[in-house]
Amino acid sequence: MTTLQLYFAKGSTFSQRTRVVLLEKGINFTGIEVDLQNKRETFTQVSAYGKVPAIKHGDIEIYESAIINEYLEEVFPEPALLPRDPDGKAIARIWIDYANTRLVPAFNKLLRGKDSQEQEQGRKEFLESLLYIEQKGLGQSSNGAYWLGENLSLVDISFYPWFERLPVLEKFRNFSLPEETPRLQEWWENLRRRESIQQVANSTEFYIDRFSQILGLKTTLK
Repeated sequence: MTTLQLYFAKGSTFSQRTRVVLLEKGINFTGIEVDLQNKRETFTQVSAYGKVPAIKHGDIEIYESAIINEYLEEVFPEPALLPRDPDGKAIARIWIDYANTRLVPAFNKLLRGKDSQEQEQGRKEFLESLLYIEQKGLGQSSNGAYWLGENLSLVDISFYPWFERLPVLEKFRNFSLPEETPRLQEWWENLRRRESIQQVANSTEFYIDRFSQILGLKTTLK
């Protein structure tokens, strides 16, 4: 069987998503860590956007984590990370889209907003996203440990990396999960205990150091 090559970066949220999928499915792969400040031609030939993650699987070259993850789901269907029925798949994809288009932009605006006004708007949007997830997502989608029930799915994996980075918001923006999100907090505790998550996780110190440099540089450039 052709060995799959994964191009990734340790601190990349989107790389973490795909790495978890590979581990959960038990797919043999060769990991190639990319220096995004010094991209090699062998990487940019695979990733036309110059972004991670990217995979090379035989003659197939794919980039963008959501597309990669669905490709892996189709080529390596067990264990399933999406529902089998069309209705269930559609609902899962709606929540994956919610992560990408609502939660992630709000997180980034809160953390990296150019001024206090933009950061406060980000705080408002991020809080609204969390409460919506609590009430309309986890509150209605599942009685199990994970988003769609007792089994891990691409939905859980799509949200995961930003919850690992919550200590950065607490450190730099004085933001933590609100008391009104007990179901969300329980979900996160269940998720972070999974072996695949622990294998790709970075320490709080890693993130604090990394964002100290990023946010410090941003302040200097103002």
